[in-house]
Amino acid sequence: MKHDDHAVRPFRRVLIANRGEIAVRIHRACHELGLETVQVYSEADRDSLPVRLADHAVCIGPARSAQSYLNGQFILSAASMFKADAIHPGYGFLSENAGFARACEQEGIAFIGPSADVIAMMGDKARARAVAEEAEVPTTPGSRGTVSDPVQARAIADSLGYPVILKAAAGGGGRGMREVHRSEDLASQYENAAREAKAAFGDDAIYVEKFLTRIRHIEIQILSDGENVLHLGERDCSVQRRNQKLLEEGPSPVLDPGLRERIVEAAVRLCRHAGYRSAGTIECILDPRTGEFYFMEMNTRIQVEHPVTEMITGVDIVKEQIRIAQGERLRIGQADVRLAGHAIECRINAEDADADFAPAPGLISEVHWPGGPGIRVDSHVFPGYRVPPYYDSLLAKLVAWGKDRAEAMARMARALSELRVDGVKTTASFHQRLLRTDDFRRGDVHTRFVEQFLRESR
Repeated sequence: MKHDDHAVRPFRRVLIANRGEIAVRIHRACHELGLETVQVYSEADRDSLPVRLADHAVCIGPARSAQSYLNGQFILSAASMFKADAIHPGYGFLSENAGFARACEQEGIAFIGPSADVIAMMGDKARARAVAEEAEVPTTPGSRGTVSDPVQARAIADSLGYPVILKAAAGGGGRGMREVHRSEDLASQYENAAREAKAAFGDDAIYVEKFLTRIRHIEIQILSDGENVLHLGERDCSVQRRNQKLLEEGPSPVLDPGLRERIVEAAVRLCRHAGYRSAGTIECILDPRTGEFYFMEMNTRIQVEHPVTEMITGVDIVKEQIRIAQGERLRIGQADVRLAGHAIECRINAEDADADFAPAPGLISEVHWPGGPGIRVDSHVFPGYRVPPYYDSLLAKLVAWGKDRAEAMARMARALSELRVDGVKTTASFHQRLLRTDDFRRGDVHTRFVEQFLRESR
């Protein structure tokens, strides 16, 4: 699946179709590249930092996402009004919406991401599994494509052996997923997964996979200009809560050189086969007991945790993503990518970890972000900022780099002790407790570790 060459088309003005810290991150990348920015915002974000950083800003609707950040027509109208050459969707919202990417293409506005066809192909999780199999990338044992009803799902599950996991074909972010441990529970769990998938994605298609326990979540950062495909190493995202990442680090503490090489080669091979062009991430699950890994999905966008990779490679992924969208070739080759040191990212969310990570919106009265050697903070928050209840609860990404994992952990512990956010509850204290555990310090975690840790700490 070879991607057509694109002529170089320099941008002058980029519209940012997102909010919060990722919008701030994109503004900074654009301004360093000499590009003007246009910020769209909802009524709830009128006084936000992205609006303050923008060269131009326009309100596109009420607070709720469906009436603002998810309204592709309003965003395209704003891009046309301000004569934007390109739209950067960030992550979430419309970033993996093939229909929106296609509408941009039809309007002659560059979508900073892969083509609509590739987004559609890799966004359908069942279809993406088939593409991975074509590229000879291992996939978890499961159904070949989606299943038509609970009866078919049960027959496949019975043949695989329990536990299994039901997944929404159009899914992501842990929605439309259900574990099934007994045959007699499958029908009801199927209906629950399909119902949630329909509500979240407008598509109730489900597929079945064998559910593997005590696994690691490994992802490979990719950059491709359509001809050259580079990997920027891996990130370990195993510290999760309800399939939502809480902490990421790179490199993974459990990969030996041989296994790392196998995984990155598979990721590059898959991107070449898919005709991928942009920044993207291949996500895998790893069974550390056997050394076997399996393709899980591809995220056709920038990731929340991309700063981990930037800290250990020195590559500005957002700038590269913009340059690729302009039609430029990558300025670096694989031999130029050097992994140095270790980085850890803690997601500082407005959540109450002691109340099952319930959202904690409110007015922030005071903020002190940590600094010092090896510390990076990506945030949109300031004193007087009101955390709205309508969006993701992420306040900041706190990243610590060290020459090795031990130094990165020590710097993160120090940074968390310096961090101060008054007015709302955050996950900072949870991260402090997590970093003190022997299991985390040994790197002995898995995707259900947090649930185990919380049970044992009560």
